[in-house]
Amino acid sequence: MESAESATHCPYCALQCATVLSGRRAELAVRPAPDFPVNAGGLCQKGWTAPGVLRAPDRLLTPLVRRPDGELAPAGWEEALDLVAGRLREIRGRHGADAVAVFGGGGLTNEKAYALGKFARLALGTSQIDYNGRFCMSSAAAAATAAFGLDRGLPFPVTDLDESDVVLLAGANPAETMPPLLRHLRRADLVVVDPRRTRTAQQAALHLQPAPGTDLALALGLLHLTVTEGLLDKEYVDARTTGFDAAWEQCVAWWPERVEQVTGVPVADQRAAVRMLAGAARAHVLTGRGAEQHSKGADTVAAFINLALALGLPGRAGSGFGTLTGQGNGQGGREMGQKADQLPGYRSLTDPAARAHVARVWGVEAERLPGPGRSAYELLDALGTESGPRALLVFGSNPVVSAPRAAHVASRLSALDLLVVADFVPSETAALADVVLPVAQWAEEEGTMTSLEGRVLRRRAHLRPPPGVRTDLEVLRSLAVRLGQDADRFPARPREVFEELRRATAGGVADYSGISYERLDAGEALHWPCPAGEDGADDGGVDGRGAEAGSGPDTNAEDRAASPDTGAESGADGPDAGAQGTGRRGRRPHPGTPRVFLDRFAHPDGRARFAAVDHRPPAEVPDAAFPLYGTTGRVLAQYQSGAQTRRVPELVAAAPEAVVEIHPDTARRFGLADGQLAEVTSAHGTVRARVRATRDVRADTVFVPFHYPGAARANLFTGDALDPRSRMPEFKVSAVRVTPADGGP
Repeated sequence: MESAESATHCPYCALQCATVLSGRRAELAVRPAPDFPVNAGGLCQKGWTAPGVLRAPDRLLTPLVRRPDGELAPAGWEEALDLVAGRLREIRGRHGADAVAVFGGGGLTNEKAYALGKFARLALGTSQIDYNGRFCMSSAAAAATAAFGLDRGLPFPVTDLDESDVVLLAGANPAETMPPLLRHLRRADLVVVDPRRTRTAQQAALHLQPAPGTDLALALGLLHLTVTEGLLDKEYVDARTTGFDAAWEQCVAWWPERVEQVTGVPVADQRAAVRMLAGAARAHVLTGRGAEQHSKGADTVAAFINLALALGLPGRAGSGFGTLTGQGNGQGGREMGQKADQLPGYRSLTDPAARAHVARVWGVEAERLPGPGRSAYELLDALGTESGPRALLVFGSNPVVSAPRAAHVASRLSALDLLVVADFVPSETAALADVVLPVAQWAEEEGTMTSLEGRVLRRRAHLRPPPGVRTDLEVLRSLAVRLGQDADRFPARPREVFEELRRATAGGVADYSGISYERLDAGEALHWPCPAGEDGADDGGVDGRGAEAGSGPDTNAEDRAASPDTGAESGADGPDAGAQGTGRRGRRPHPGTPRVFLDRFAHPDGRARFAAVDHRPPAEVPDAAFPLYGTTGRVLAQYQSGAQTRRVPELVAAAPEAVVEIHPDTARRFGLADGQLAEVTSAHGTVRARVRATRDVRADTVFVPFHYPGAARANLFTGDALDPRSRMPEFKVSAVRVTPADGGP
């Protein structure tokens, strides 16, 4: 703690670039670790300025409690925790256990996500827990699980992209969302699917620019062309998949001219995209939020998986399908039990065997574990209603900015009997709270994160938390004890939590049981599944539940020899480090699984599933009252709800305010000038932002970034339509109109 230098990882996106911290808080400096293969000595603007987050001038340093006059005032920790526990007991006693809810985040460490799910289900006894990852990866997770039997953002190391000839990016803009990824795409010809000519699209060999909400129709059309132009990899389809005929029946009617009519993508560009992918020796298809944040997002991802399967890409060395996870621990966060329907290890909460396993680890009867609760938006929408939760605890999230129908969600939060927010700054959600608890930040805590490639990484503390600040694990332990739990059941040391987490995930799809702090600290590169036991034992596969393909000893030996990304994080690797991690000297531990699916997929029959999906319109389409598509997304200098990045001066200077990107012809049509304040209005609300006239956006579309607070919240105009499978809200399509703002130049 507070050593001269500390090796850790960036606090932002799921690339989890390796960094080295040095110096004390006031002069804390960061530099990229040169030997970590994902960023290879590079960082983006956010990574370089990450120490600024720890110096936020409004950093919370003491608990805050709302007094009778309505103001939040400083309070001691004992007072604040006693108040929270007392109110929780009162509300549970009056309304039942499900009257208390928990809302987590995809930026929490694995240990905190695990402890939060355990706290909700044991200490509170509630089924009402979900997290903001439902707004991020849920559609991709649903589609990948159905297709492959396993959901890992990238089922291969990032460095596999280095040798790809063609990469199709559907709804992904890594040039702004995760810039270090671009160094792995330098060799490839990019095919970018996006309604905007983003910074990524500007670097593409081919840019397909569909109307918002029509990505599914485009994917169906690309599969249609793959078949009709004789580019189907029939040998692969016959040997490694099932369900092709049903999928083809759905897309047979999506001939190129019809696709152009619906999407606006020219027939020639559709053909060029398919021929580029089919003609490549190594190719990848990757999806991002632009394809996923729809009321049909799971089907859209499934359609792009169908395309990849038809071309024979998934599970083929040097090629594949993947999704670009957004949040720092978006992968691990959904595996550890803070999702409404899941238990640690990516186990289903409705599976009796899964419930029994986790209950044994927790030392309780399986019947004591509540069933699945509401998904994220449905949970927020129910707050304060007669049948919904009366109290909410928020950890690592800012739904007042990040949730759809943001004004409505803020009103639901205000209707609660008790709102408790654990945060490090007074976020927009914390401003509504009855109790605010100041918690430690990334460079002040130990733990693990799981990157988008399923690689488990060590977060290391370089600084002590400021006086008056506690860790989330300490908060959960203190509350659990006040609610009658044994203190030993809720350890506050991350290493102890991880040891329990290993047991809880053992045998699950996301098996961490063979991973340890010792192995990670020794520099081993460990991707899940990584079961406990010696290499070559019968735990090298996951008998239909997980990544049996590519997890056996021979496959992994080849991977470790051939891939620069499977060696040691800092050049150290070997049997001694692994033996130390397992406590079995002389026996080699499992090396982890950098590549899944090389031999078979994770369904019992080893085959991937095509999905029979068809296009349907978004919940809202432009009409006379709302003649334009409104869509949302990110910009380079800001991140998520902006609670962190809006407090870093360099990032504020780079992107100080929300803008509405609009085509110049469309701006003139609606009487708008570049730089003028405008109002973007839907049936749900109005956003105020400054006009940026640009030909990089379609003439029927306006774009607003979602990082900003107050009247600039993009999610004021987004609606509450949900994907029926993933429960993902439709962030990417709203019917809107744009008008000059009253009284503003």
